Amino acid sequence: MLIKAYAKINISLDVIGKREDGYHLLKMIMQTIDLYDHINIKRLDAGINISCNKPYIPIDDRNLVYRAADIFINTYNIKGGVDIYLKKNIPVAAGLAGGSTDAAAVLKAMRSLYEIDIEDRELMNLGLKIGADVPYCIVGGTALCEGIGEKVTKLTNFKNQILIVVKPSFGVSTKEVYKSLDISKINKHPDTDTLIKNIEEHNLFRVSKNMKNVLENVTLRKHTVLKNIKNELISMGAMGALMSGSGPTIFAFFEDMLKAQSCYDRIKKKYKEVFITRTI
Repeated sequence: MLIKAYAKINISLDVIGKREDGYHLLKMIMQTIDLYDHINIKRLDAGINISCNKPYIPIDDRNLVYRAADIFINTYNIKGGVDIYLKKNIPVAAGLAGGSTDAAAVLKAMRSLYEIDIEDRELMNLGLKIGADVPYCIVGGTALCEGIGEKVTKLTNFKNQILIVVKPSFGVSTKEVYKSLDISKINKHPDTDTLIKNIEEHNLFRVSKNMKNVLENVTLRKHTVLKNIKNELISMGAMGALMSGSGPTIFAFFEDMLKAQSCYDRIKKKYKEVFITRTI
């Protein structure tokens, strides 16, 4: 099977509490975008064999793809293995769920390859053991994600919105960002209900003005270049710009392709990984 594993952005990200085990309680609106990794997967008699087009990507149990295959084989007592070739396009350590979406795609592919009759919900529960974004990546589209990410509610589809995605030359550790977050110092939380209403009305202008990510409090303070990227995108015609996930990727919505293309042509001269894409 040859499958596409799609990246996501956060139209909003709110931290509303913390569990006793240290996990943060989240309320966020996630959105799939048309930027994806290719995964080629086939059955083997035994074992898990992973290869990748990027030499810096681990191909052992540090990789979420490996862990997805391993957990699936062990959970359903599979008599066999898989060979996986991963062609990475989604930037790494970027806040775009690159590893999580690959893991989700592998879980879905293995369900088909080995003809295991299970619902998405069961697959999502399995995915949660790999990472908090994996359950959402199994569902995709426009969704409200709550808890530690495992409660996924589908929203009105916010597809075909044009955006530019800018990933600067460094990565960010999600764990470190959450560790540095002081919930008591979050002065302004996203208005999630209003954003959901804006999405239902397909009002890109209001979505762009109301979108918010509380993790910017940490990541933008550590990396001031991200503020510059946001300002540059807005000065080049974006309706609004926001950091995705724990960062450092910044995305911006545009009302038409002409403005987006003009911005893309200029900003890609400054930053290595720049994409012009759409919500799907």
